[in-house]
Amino acid sequence: MAESLARLLAIMARLRDPRNGCEWDREQTFATIAPYTIEEAYEVADAIERGDHDGLRDELGDLLLQVVFHARMAQEAGLFGFDDVAASIAAKLERRHPHIFGPHIFGPHIFGEDTGSDDTQTDRWEKLKAAERAQGGATSVLDGIALALPALMRAEKLQKRAARVGFDWPDVAGAAAKVGEELDELAAASTENERVMEAGDLLFAAVNVIRHMGVAPEDALRTANAKFERRFRAMEQAATHAGDDFAGLGPGAQDQLWQAVKRSEREEAP
Repeated sequence: MAESLARLLAIMARLRDPRNGCEWDREQTFATIAPYTIEEAYEVADAIERGDHDGLRDELGDLLLQVVFHARMAQEAGLFGFDDVAASIAAKLERRHPHIFGPHIFGPHIFGEDTGSDDTQTDRWEKLKAAERAQGGATSVLDGIALALPALMRAEKLQKRAARVGFDWPDVAGAAAKVGEELDELAAASTENERVMEAGDLLFAAVNVIRHMGVAPEDALRTANAKFERRFRAMEQAATHAGDDFAGLGPGAQDQLWQAVKRSEREEAP
């Protein structure tokens, strides 16, 4: 393992060499590489979703390359190196698992009594992160939620963080009622700017409902996307087998295909 990692770090250094390196690699910056880093993380998630273990191995390699790339650029700038990155995450893992590694930076008074339950462990984790944010100069409970997160995931994180200090609906009924309210306001919007604002409020309210139901909104929408794509492709195939051009079918005929695909899925379900 150490040999493979050393080889990867050496390759990255060679690619970034000012004289003999790759022109494209030499020109990159943190900002230009960041989109690739995000893309590779999603490709890892995609391989997992598809159950493609060989693909997962390759995608994890691509993601590791992103870490190595950023670390190399930081080293060249005299900021930190790959070893510092590894040491930082190792220290954080130990610090955030005092029930495994023992008290570290924060004392036991932060965690309260440990019953071993999932709730206690989750609460301890959140208290540790909150303490770390405070030590880092955070002034708001919302500090540290990355702007680059997908909007749906960030909405959920904002709501969860606010809920930790009591700003939340007491139950799903209140959150659900808010969805109806926001839908009415979207329908009443008269300008493009108002429609954008109200549409955002509607989506934010929908995330609140889904979160209260104990479902991760990002996972739910990803599942819905996959289901729609699967059904739509099945409709296209059915039309082709019948000798029809799907795009040329009227709404009624297309809906019949949609309903047929749904029935077929129900019949095939175990």
